[in-house]
Amino acid sequence: MAKNLVIFLTLISFLPLLCNSFSSENPSDRKILVLVDDLGIKSSHSIFFKSLQTRGFELDFKLAEDPKLTLKRYGKYLYDGLVLFSPSTKRLGGSLDSAAVLEFVDAGHDLILTADSSASDLIRDIATECGVDFDEDSEAKVIDHTSYAVSATDGDHTLIASDDFIKSDVILGSKKIEAPVLFQGIGHSLSSANSLGIKVLSASPAAYSANPNAKLSNPPSLTGATISLVSVVQARNNARVVISGSLDLFSNRLFKSAVQKAGTSIKHEKSGNEQFATELSKWVFHERGHLKAVNVRHHRVGETDEPAIYRINDEVEYSVEIYEWSGTSWVPYIANDVQLQFYMMSPYVLKNLSTDKKGLYSTIFKVPDVYGVFQFKVEYQRLGYTSLSLSKQIPVRPYRHNEYERFIPTAFPYYGASFSTMAGFFVFTIVYLYHK
Repeated sequence: MAKNLVIFLTLISFLPLLCNSFSSENPSDRKILVLVDDLGIKSSHSIFFKSLQTRGFELDFKLAEDPKLTLKRYGKYLYDGLVLFSPSTKRLGGSLDSAAVLEFVDAGHDLILTADSSASDLIRDIATECGVDFDEDSEAKVIDHTSYAVSATDGDHTLIASDDFIKSDVILGSKKIEAPVLFQGIGHSLSSANSLGIKVLSASPAAYSANPNAKLSNPPSLTGATISLVSVVQARNNARVVISGSLDLFSNRLFKSAVQKAGTSIKHEKSGNEQFATELSKWVFHERGHLKAVNVRHHRVGETDEPAIYRINDEVEYSVEIYEWSGTSWVPYIANDVQLQFYMMSPYVLKNLSTDKKGLYSTIFKVPDVYGVFQFKVEYQRLGYTSLSLSKQIPVRPYRHNEYERFIPTAFPYYGASFSTMAGFFVFTIVYLYHK
């Protein structure tokens, strides 16, 4: 009896993990671990956290140096997403370190990482592994003497009002962010080897990164539009990462602050920080821009069953259904740039798929006059969307000997040459034998 009770209690303890785990049918992250270096951040950034909770996320707040920290148990991850609001933490507690965080991302989970002028080597190392390089000067901040926020207290122009957003509805939403975003922190650049990183909020051409309390003795290492204030990375496994050089960007203080950008007379009653942070969190936690492909089919035109092999010159119909997650349900994905490749070493056929606006994409093409092992391939990569990589292998055979036409029209010249040669030889023989 006692043994059965232990088994029952063990199964009950795993139910929350099963209920909150990441699902392909419900791709939005549900359970998120929030690591802070001061529990006061829970109240100073409460608006941002509340926006996540109202959208159905379960937040687990812990100190970054908590000795009991762990991301997984018995080989299974306990969380779907991770928020690092602990820029000054030099060492994570428990079993966590930079390698564990990166392994978490490599497993397909999502990350929000923030830094500021007190950013530790730990935070910088994680960012570097994601292809983002913060300014090496630990005292440096982003300074802008042309696009700063007009303020009675900020005299060194480190409080920047930036409105240089990425032009992408899927990342920042379809509603335009009217007010500039207030930023005070450190800048970073995207590694030239990082093809997956994208600048979401950029500095102006007049900005530079330096210590505001010291005179410049050397040219700044980061200048102009090369400075990224907020960047995102979408890994090849579709894990998403947001890296911000400012923890204050997510704070209640900047969410509620009025903003007036230097050089303009327009004063906004509220900064664009809240809208920017909310829309960006929707993207990073897969509430938007997540695609799935189902019901991949191919068959000969006029048939419905999928064959095991095709013959050269067959007419083939290929179809696939693509849907996008809206945050609550799957809706048809509509685009005109989805392509199909019929591939063997290189694409022999490359065709755009037409859509019925209800999620179904299809096309008809003729199998090339080449036999071998081909693949139906759809490689779809679009800014802000999860990538799709579909592949189905199928052999293609030549005609059998009894499938050719008895007389091939294209061979008529060869038929004529053969018969004319025979006739010519017959005439030559007669002439040779009987000519005197």
